[in-house]
Amino acid sequence: MRGGPDGRPQSVIALKTLGAPQRRLLRGKRAHKVGAVEPEPVPTSRATMIAADAFASELEAEAWLAALKRDRDALVEEARLGSAELNRMLRAHRAAAADPWASVEVSPAHALVGRVGYGVGDLVAEGRFDDALELPRTELGALSRGRRGDVIGPGERLAAILSGRDELLACEELVLRARADVEAHRPREAALQARIALEAVLAELSGTAIDPELAASRGEIGDAANAALHGDPPEHLQHAVAHAVERMERALRRRQRPTE
Repeated sequence: MRGGPDGRPQSVIALKTLGAPQRRLLRGKRAHKVGAVEPEPVPTSRATMIAADAFASELEAEAWLAALKRDRDALVEEARLGSAELNRMLRAHRAAAADPWASVEVSPAHALVGRVGYGVGDLVAEGRFDDALELPRTELGALSRGRRGDVIGPGERLAAILSGRDELLACEELVLRARADVEAHRPREAALQARIALEAVLAELSGTAIDPELAASRGEIGDAANAALHGDPPEHLQHAVAHAVERMERALRRRQRPTE
C-alpha cells in the first residue's frame, strides 16, 4: 500500500485462505442424486496488516507492545487501523473487479481472532509472531457501534419485515452506507451518500415527527456534497455530515420503537 505512485510504502497486506476444500471435478453435465453427506469444511481467511517501516530494534518492538498492553484504548485503535487498511484494499478490489457483490467491507467484530504483535516479516505474514496480544471478543465487538437502544431487537424487526408486518425503507440502507463512510473516515463518500440518504429520510418519514434540525440541514449537506465532487469537504462540513447522519439514525430509531 502506497499513498501515491511515487510514495513510500505504507503497509503490506498478507492474505491467506485456511481450510479451503479441494475443488472437485465435475462428473458429467447432468444432476444426480446423492445420499447423506457431511457438510463441507468452511474456509476462513487470515489478513495480516504489516507496517512497512520496521522497528529499529527488538527492544523498541517490546516497548511498543508493552505500552499497548497497558493502554487498552491504544490496543483497540491498532485493531481499528488494521481493519481500515483491509477495507481500503477490499474497496479497491471491488472496483477493480467491477463486481458489486465482491469483498464486502469488514469490522473487527467480524473477526474470529484479533491480534496485535511484532515479528520477522516473512513469519508474520504467515501469522507467526515473536510476541503478540490477543484482543478479547468484547473489545473487538466494541469497535462495531451498536445503536439499538430501546428499539425493537434485530431478530424481532427481521421477523416483522420478512412477514410483511413492517416495511424495509430505502433510506435505511442509504443511512447505513453513509454511517459506514463516516466511520471509515471517507469524507467525500460520506457527504455524497448523506445527501441522498437525507432526501430519502425526509420523503419516507414525512408522516412522522421529523427533527426540525434534520430538515434544516438540507442546505449544509448539499454544500458538503457539492464540495465533495472536487475533493474532501471543509472540516466544518464534514462535522455537519456526521451530525446529520446521527440525526437520521435517531429518526429511524424512533420509527422502529415498539408500539404498546
